[in-house]
Amino acid sequence: MLNVRRLLLLTEAAERGSLTAAAEALSMTTSAASQQMSLLEREVGQPLLERLPRGVRTTAAGAALAERGRAVRRELQAAQADVREFAALDRGTLRLGSFPTASASLLPLALTRFSGRHPAIRTVVRAGVLERLREMLHVGEVELALMWEYEWNRIQDKDLTLAPLLDDPTVLVVPADSELLTRPAVRLGALAEQEWIIRAENHPVAEVLRRSCRLAGFEPRIAYESHDYQEAQAMVAAGLGIALAPRLALTNRRSDVRLLAFASDAPAPVRRILLASPRHRAATPTARAMARILHTVAQQFTDSGLDRAQLGAVRRGGGARH
Repeated sequence: MLNVRRLLLLTEAAERGSLTAAAEALSMTTSAASQQMSLLEREVGQPLLERLPRGVRTTAAGAALAERGRAVRRELQAAQADVREFAALDRGTLRLGSFPTASASLLPLALTRFSGRHPAIRTVVRAGVLERLREMLHVGEVELALMWEYEWNRIQDKDLTLAPLLDDPTVLVVPADSELLTRPAVRLGALAEQEWIIRAENHPVAEVLRRSCRLAGFEPRIAYESHDYQEAQAMVAAGLGIALAPRLALTNRRSDVRLLAFASDAPAPVRRILLASPRHRAATPTARAMARILHTVAQQFTDSGLDRAQLGAVRRGGGARH
């Protein structure tokens, strides 16, 4: 196979009529250019340049190769332009993985900001449960993925880089007229007689409820198994029971339910939201840009989200909307 750099040297020499000028164009010394041209002629088995008293000219074979070299040079220049466009975020596709809670809270704002700053980038989002998200990262189906973990199910994966985005507290969802709103603080152990709305079995929040209640010394009495958080809120509003939910899952809260934080000395489990990426693959410019935006958005959710003091104010004030 012909050496591309030597072929480009021949092309420059043919166009400039000078091996010295061709060397300068390619940032080579004249002696190095002469050596490379001799090597190219040995590779093809015939002369390619005729040395003249003032400069050089191509042989018939040299002229034919120089024309091929022009086509190669055009393709290389186009490739360089492509790379510059990708680096400048003027072209390309960003592939993200997410899960429903994040897709309904953090992700929309991040996507809006990303598309506003980089309108030429196409964004594709794939949703999945935890194991599916890990698989998509491993096989390269996505570049980044929003993931979650609790204390008892930390993600252990040496092939992933995990960057914490924010802590997502578990809150209590009660009807707007609940007597629990009058209590100065809520402890799970005091809720043993309550009926509970639970997410359908095998959902992580169902495990949160059962684990938390058992640690508090009781088994929850299940009144309804819901299949999404809006359904759970509706059943709470109807007075069928109360529910636990991660705070991010309640970004779109119904007006007829209220959210209560647990007492500071008896908190409910906190879910950690993570941004995951493959450890052994370099991040693309688009992935790095989205990662920065996601961290900024997560910080804004942390700063503006209802903390325990604000939740207490909601409880005493009769449930101002948020």
